[in-house]
Amino acid sequence: MDIILVPGFWLDASSWEEVTPPLEAAGHTVHPLTLPGLESVDAPRAGIGLRTHIDAVVAKVDSLDGKVILVGHSGGGAIIHGVADARPDRVARTIYVDSGPLGEGAVINDELPDDGDEIPLPPWELFEEEDLVDLSEPLKAAFRARAVPEPKGVAFDQQHLNDVRRYEVPATIIACQFPSSLLKEWMDAGHPFTAELARIRDVHFMDLPTGHWPQFTKPKELGEAILTAVERTQ
Repeated sequence: MDIILVPGFWLDASSWEEVTPPLEAAGHTVHPLTLPGLESVDAPRAGIGLRTHIDAVVAKVDSLDGKVILVGHSGGGAIIHGVADARPDRVARTIYVDSGPLGEGAVINDELPDDGDEIPLPPWELFEEEDLVDLSEPLKAAFRARAVPEPKGVAFDQQHLNDVRRYEVPATIIACQFPSSLLKEWMDAGHPFTAELARIRDVHFMDLPTGHWPQFTKPKELGEAILTAVERTQ
């Protein structure tokens, strides 16, 4: 099966390189993406917004035959949900890695400190403790060395959705920072953070306790968790 991997903020396709081996070993074809504006630190980022990234992934879906699996880490969760809305008949499952679907009118994060048209990776002090679990000093240094500024529009733009068939696309949540038990409590309580997730008809939860970047802190385990979710689909 074709598996499209959408990175979170500040990351390109190479961020998935230690995650993909279990998927490839099982015979799947993986497509890790580098989204517009993330090609290099010198790439132009003006005019690139959330819809630009959604459209880039839609174009990848359209270039393949049959149904696909979409995997989105962090801000990539909003992107794959937008793709499921745009192509509900082409998506076999969405897999949210420490992320979730972003509902109509919501933004990914408009509180991140920007620098003109871009958002550089902030200092570690600006992140929550839960974000940084298992992210050792060497991993932090390697992450910062590879980080590319995120186009501001991707973080600040509102999500716009059109097709309620997106709720029919099965979803898997790989919960890292917050356990799935807490996410389920929020869903039951009608918390705005999980409101769109609560509307999806078929949601499966998996726990992978670590910080916000499991592709660096627990890459093998993340690959195996994604594989489990894919096998659930077949």
